[in-house]
Amino acid sequence: MTTPTSTVRDLPDALHDGSQFVDRLAGRRPAVFLDYDGVLTPIVDRPEDAVISEGMRDTVRELAKRCPVCVVSGRDRLVVQELMGVDDLVVAGSHGFDIWSPTEGTIQHEAAGSFDDVVAEATDRLRAEVGSVPGVVIEPKKASVAVHYRLVDPGQHDRIAATVDTMLTEQPDRLKVTPGKMVYELQPKIDWNKGKAVLYLLTALGLDGDDVAPLYLGDDVTDEDAFRALAGGRGIGIIVGHADDPEVADRATAAEFAVSSPVEVQQLLSTLAR
Repeated sequence: MTTPTSTVRDLPDALHDGSQFVDRLAGRRPAVFLDYDGVLTPIVDRPEDAVISEGMRDTVRELAKRCPVCVVSGRDRLVVQELMGVDDLVVAGSHGFDIWSPTEGTIQHEAAGSFDDVVAEATDRLRAEVGSVPGVVIEPKKASVAVHYRLVDPGQHDRIAATVDTMLTEQPDRLKVTPGKMVYELQPKIDWNKGKAVLYLLTALGLDGDDVAPLYLGDDVTDEDAFRALAGGRGIGIIVGHADDPEVADRATAAEFAVSSPVEVQQLLSTLAR
C-alpha cells in the first residue's frame, strides 16, 4: 500500500490546531523518537557547533522520566551523546546502524555487518577529490561519510555533486547516497534506514504493544523513512519545519503533523512531560 503524503503547509500543527494531536494519542502512552539536528538544535553552518541548549536538555530529561525517549540521528552515536551531554537515553546513531541503550548496552541487528572498508574508501576518495574545496566539510562516521557544502561557494556545488554521482556510478552495488540539507551522506548499500531502526527498537525495547503510541520528530529527508514506517495508524510522524519557509512548505512528506522549529519542539516535549 502506498503511504499517503501531504505537503508541509497542509499539515495540522501539533501544538496549535485544537485537539487533533491529543485525539491521535487516544489514551495510549507515547514513546518518543527524536532526530538531533534541526529538531533538538537549530541547523548550524558547522556540525560541531550544534550543541543542545540547557533548556532543551532539561526538557528531554524530564520527558524521559515519564516515557521512553530515543534519539535517532545520522551522526555517530558517541558524537550525539557528547553534544547532548546525556548518557542515560537510548541513542541510535549513524541512521540507526549503531544502537545503544543505557540498560542493554549495544543492541545488535541484522544490518550491523562489516562496512568499514566501504566507508573508508569513500572517505579517502572524497578527501582527494573535493577536500580542498574552500568551505567543504567531510565528516567520517561509523557507518557513512557526510559531505557538507553549506559554506561552499555555489559555483562549486556542481563539482561536489558530480564527484558523488561518479562514485555511485562506479560502485552501484556498494554505495548509496542520502541527500540532506546542504549535505550528501554516502552509506553502504544496505537495506537499513531510520524507519527500520525505529521499528526494530519498538520490538527490542518492548514498545510494540497496542497501548504505545510511537512519535517520531524529524526535519530532513532521511526522516521520511521513519514517517513512512509509522504511517497508517502505527504511530505519529511530526515534521519540524516552518510552513512559511518556501524551501519547506511545498515539500511532500509522510508526516501527520508539523511544528515550526526546535523552539516548538521543546514546547511540545514539555507538554508531553506534563
